Amino acid sequence: MTRRQAAFIQSDAFETLFGGAAGGGKSHGQLLDALRFAVVYPGSRQLMLRRTMPELERSLVPASLRLYPQSIASYKVSDHLWQFVNGSALEFGYCDAESDVTKYQSAEYDVIRFDELTHFTESQFTYLLSRVRGTNGFPKQVKSTTNPGGVGHQWVKTRYIDPAPPDMVAEYDGGTRIFLPARLSDNPFLQRADKGYEKRLRLLSPHDRKALLDGVWELNEGQYFSEFSVPLHVTPPYVVPKHWRRYLTIDYGLDMLAALWIAQSPDGYSVAYRELYRPGLIISEAAAAILSCEPSGEHIDCRLAPPDLWNRRQETGKSAVELFADCGLDFDKSSNERVAGWLALHELLAPRRDEHGEVRPKLTIFDTCRNLIRTLPALQHDARNPSDVANTPHELTHAPDALRGYAATIYEPPAPVQPTAYDCEIGEFLAY
Repeated sequence: MTRRQAAFIQSDAFETLFGGAAGGGKSHGQLLDALRFAVVYPGSRQLMLRRTMPELERSLVPASLRLYPQSIASYKVSDHLWQFVNGSALEFGYCDAESDVTKYQSAEYDVIRFDELTHFTESQFTYLLSRVRGTNGFPKQVKSTTNPGGVGHQWVKTRYIDPAPPDMVAEYDGGTRIFLPARLSDNPFLQRADKGYEKRLRLLSPHDRKALLDGVWELNEGQYFSEFSVPLHVTPPYVVPKHWRRYLTIDYGLDMLAALWIAQSPDGYSVAYRELYRPGLIISEAAAAILSCEPSGEHIDCRLAPPDLWNRRQETGKSAVELFADCGLDFDKSSNERVAGWLALHELLAPRRDEHGEVRPKLTIFDTCRNLIRTLPALQHDARNPSDVANTPHELTHAPDALRGYAATIYEPPAPVQPTAYDCEIGEFLAY
């Protein structure tokens, strides 16, 4: 056992992330910790997850068969379950589709373990947190291992890497978290057994080498809005002047209502000052939720909805916007131009020097708009059309799509100007 594996096993934080470079012994540490827990707490239940079943069968399952003593546990292949003689159980599971989490709806676990956490979406993770429960008095924990990169890179970084230095426990409303970095140099067993492993990692692309060899979390390859920066674009709430124009822009489906309230100053600066992000609402419920967010006396100059909400529904003969109108909300049609909308949003996010010499973007976001702040920097380029945003994972696209509707419809890009001396300074600013 390595020193870092021991730190992972000994962690008593509610959430522990053991992450970084490949070859740091993360998955082996996860299996060792699961074995220890099963033996120490008779009758305990644990769930160990990968994103897909083939990934499990190629990695964790064969590794556990080599590691776990057959004298104290037996593996039930059909159930993907280790059953221990003391009554403990370790279940292997997966969440390929977004909805696969509902397979565990009625389950109770003492510990849930995510292997390669950045392969999961945040909504999958937070749903499964609710399955960590029970009255048996055993410790309740979530223990995860991962490399940087993947669809969940941004939310994992925001949750574990950014709030506190490595090896330091961070407290939050629901408990405690800790990030334990993993490096190849932490695993002398692998270095002795496979002397060429590090050399092969050095042959990777610069992006993959940073993630897998160096364990670097500051990655932006594939990130669509690489200009997005929390210090630059996120601001504490302030009182929006009454004379600013106010807009509501939505992306609606039964899977998610994403609504953004945006105010625009007379000189063309916009601020997203309120959000509503809620799944499972029929139109009457969505309309009621929107109206409940708006304080008495607030005037909204324009409400925007995407063109697909004008399609008539077979079951009612009415369109979604007509049903919203019946509930007291009238909408104008926003532009549905994807690439043009994303380009307009790039313009809004780009830092510019204003008339006072201050560098700032045309769009800022109140820090209370947590889902927009979470999903916007997580968007990736579409592999088939780099000018567009990838549609998967779909959970990330709702709030940005609502913002795109505003950008494509309301924002007018500035007229082209000749480069000036301070354009170089703005380029230097972006480099930092």
